[in-house]
Amino acid sequence: MAGDLTPVIIGVGETSERIDAADYQALSPVELAARAAKAAIEDAGGSAGLAQAIQLIAAIRQFEVSGPRAIPPFGRSDNFPRAVARRIGADPARAILEPVGGQGPQHLVNELANAIGRGELGVAMICGSEAISTVRHLMSRGETRDWAEAVGGELEDRGFGPRLSEPELAAHGARTPIQIYALYENARRAQRSLGRAEYALEMGRLFAPFTKVAHGNPHAMSREVFTPEELATVTARNRLVADPFPRRMVARDQANQGAAVIVASVAKARELGVPEDRWIYLHGGADVAERMPLARADLAAYPAAGLAGRRALQLAGVSADEVALFDLYSCFPVAVFDVRDELGIAAHDPRPLTVTGGLPFFGGAGNNYSMHAIASMVRALREAPGAYGFVGANGGFLSKYSVGVYSTAPAEWRGFDSAGLQADIEAWPAPPSAPEAALTGTVETYTIDYGREAPAGVVIGRTAAGERFVATVEDAGLVEQMIAHDPLGAEIACVRDAAGRRVVTSLG
Repeated sequence: MAGDLTPVIIGVGETSERIDAADYQALSPVELAARAAKAAIEDAGGSAGLAQAIQLIAAIRQFEVSGPRAIPPFGRSDNFPRAVARRIGADPARAILEPVGGQGPQHLVNELANAIGRGELGVAMICGSEAISTVRHLMSRGETRDWAEAVGGELEDRGFGPRLSEPELAAHGARTPIQIYALYENARRAQRSLGRAEYALEMGRLFAPFTKVAHGNPHAMSREVFTPEELATVTARNRLVADPFPRRMVARDQANQGAAVIVASVAKARELGVPEDRWIYLHGGADVAERMPLARADLAAYPAAGLAGRRALQLAGVSADEVALFDLYSCFPVAVFDVRDELGIAAHDPRPLTVTGGLPFFGGAGNNYSMHAIASMVRALREAPGAYGFVGANGGFLSKYSVGVYSTAPAEWRGFDSAGLQADIEAWPAPPSAPEAALTGTVETYTIDYGREAPAGVVIGRTAAGERFVATVEDAGLVEQMIAHDPLGAEIACVRDAAGRRVVTSLG
């Protein structure tokens, strides 16, 4: 029997709406999160006192407020978590707004579970939402809304978080997730000596099973089932957005979705009358931050996520082979490939690697996606008593990873922290950076960005001494050469000016 301070998830909720649905209401982010919060209370048994018992409410930051210069077109609440709390009749002592990052939902579960285990907290709610699809839809029609809301009250705003990529990458055209993940993806292809078509099909084989899961999920933004070949083949509807990604291989940000999770101590769960068949135990967890992209020895791997995953499984007392259900964050294929490989899961393993359908198909609900993964995992584990589920949540540019291992099986709470893991990561050696005078080398990885007026390339190269550098490819003839001939491993020569390095000769 678990101790009174053991943390358990007692309720989860989700909501969603599509712009083409008959009952579409163009809900704001606060309204979506509040509906999910109400659903979580109902899921916990609908206790009349549950909302009033919430002592802390934590919210995930929407994409439209994820930068210091962001201006939401329809306005925003000045205290998002308390705006949600007010709608469900809660008045918690504390409110938190989490930093940017898709690891946020699982990180908060880990943090608040530890606080409950120390006796600092009895009941907490985590919530989040996105209305990206609605915002774009209404703006395309010339419509507006007033979502500004003055709530006031105490708020622990944790800010936007640290910079997650080097200025050198940004200066050479690799600023966004799709550009930087494409560099990782092609590094992985190079490591496996696969051609473009072979690797596209490998990505398709990874994600085709995700589409089947999304098909059965009523909250999924896309419920169309695709074969590996359909995902891999570039067409007018599945255009290349950045080599090697066709559109269907990347997170679908046009989503209107909200989710919420309620965590409580066993003592509080009993006091509130939450049935024990609703309880889900957190058996193990971990939270780590990876090195900056150019400081990683291997751009094709995510060893920090592997450390976190293995530590969480160790705390749970199970191996990856004993886990029945997974949800591996799937913003791009490499995010799944790398963690799958780190955990020793074979490519032909029949276990699905998502319980939602994944970010390209279920929907990439901003920083809040993994709240949906946790909600789906909780429901699935209730249907499989004693089974174990693994949620891996990723943030940034394979920058931050949080893990939770869950089960209905009771477990004595021992608590955990990841300081030792983080110290190991910080001690890893980094490859040397090339001096400014270095202008020749070979292509370690690259991408071609098709989102510009004209395609342009970004290259990460290595000098003969193994020093790493970044360069742009802007010359139209050289970009066409990159498109026609695989540039991986090609020798290149650059020139350097105030803007940085530009490739001027040879790309395969």
